[in-house]
Amino acid sequence: MVNSRLEAPAVAVLGGGGAAAVRACAGCGGRIADRFLLFSMERYWHTRCLKCSCCHAQLGEFSSICYSKGGMILCKNDYIRLFGHSGACSACGQSIPASELVMRAQGSVYHLKCFSCATCRNRLVPGDRFHYVNGTIFCEQDRPGAALVALQGGSIMADQKVC
Repeated sequence: MVNSRLEAPAVAVLGGGGAAAVRACAGCGGRIADRFLLFSMERYWHTRCLKCSCCHAQLGEFSSICYSKGGMILCKNDYIRLFGHSGACSACGQSIPASELVMRAQGSVYHLKCFSCATCRNRLVPGDRFHYVNGTIFCEQDRPGAALVALQGGSIMADQKVC
């Protein structure tokens, strides 16, 4: 899994055509006797049959990654078009594209650039200690006397460095 929203299995290009390697294509159901075949999402495909469910682009031609959600096989562009926003940033309120890295604290999601101390405005990065008080982030120097919160775990940790 790439993250909780999508699955991005690698598409392996395998040599085919041998008598011992007769496989059925998950796309058309036909026998795969081609020189090459694709293995994706635990199934075998003709190179011409592994296609995006929306735009029908052949995924084996230009990408080694395809996305799967809701029973659909998608290229990156269609995945982002259909499921492209992971929510809004808790600091600025702007939408966060699904492909963007984020910071999380106590169930809230932030753009990397928005994850900063409310007092001094210094940006916090993984490894920094911080405090999360009533939905507000504070660096260690500006801590208002609350418990220290882990960046990814979301649990309260007293005086520990964030991993």
